[in-house]
Amino acid sequence: MASIENRIAELAIPSLMDLGFELVRVQLGGGQSRPTLQIMAEPQDGSQMTVEGCALVSQQLSALLDVHDALPGAYVLEVSSPGIDRPLTRVKDFENWQGREAQIETHVRIQNRGRFRGIFKARKDGITLTQDGVAYDIDYNDIRKAKLVFTDELINETQKQQKQTAQGAA
Repeated sequence: MASIENRIAELAIPSLMDLGFELVRVQLGGGQSRPTLQIMAEPQDGSQMTVEGCALVSQQLSALLDVHDALPGAYVLEVSSPGIDRPLTRVKDFENWQGREAQIETHVRIQNRGRFRGIFKARKDGITLTQDGVAYDIDYNDIRKAKLVFTDELINETQKQQKQTAQGAA
């Protein structure tokens, strides 16, 4: 399944860039008979994803995926924004959102743990996450799944960023 997701990402990235968006994540799920393909994207300029933006991305990628027969058979295409408790999928995400609380799952055990929740700081080759006063160094390649934790602080910070982006666009 990961190879299909990678192929779809390779197809999607140039089209998304032409539209002014960046790919955050491709995830294939659901049943075998009618899988769900989730494309998560965001505007390149850092503004919030709109319903119109999702519709534009959906129309463009739907046609592109059909032409390339990237996913044989019937499937459901879902296009969404990363949201406040966004997944952290790229080095850029870890750099942009460092200092926040995240949940991390790893492919390998680190100090007898595979799941972490704490404040993280980006490094060149990974992150340092502090949980209960203990610092864990986690390489990017060892991260299986990561996302920001939905907190009041994160909501307030996101609203502040939205206002600054809106003021900059005016």
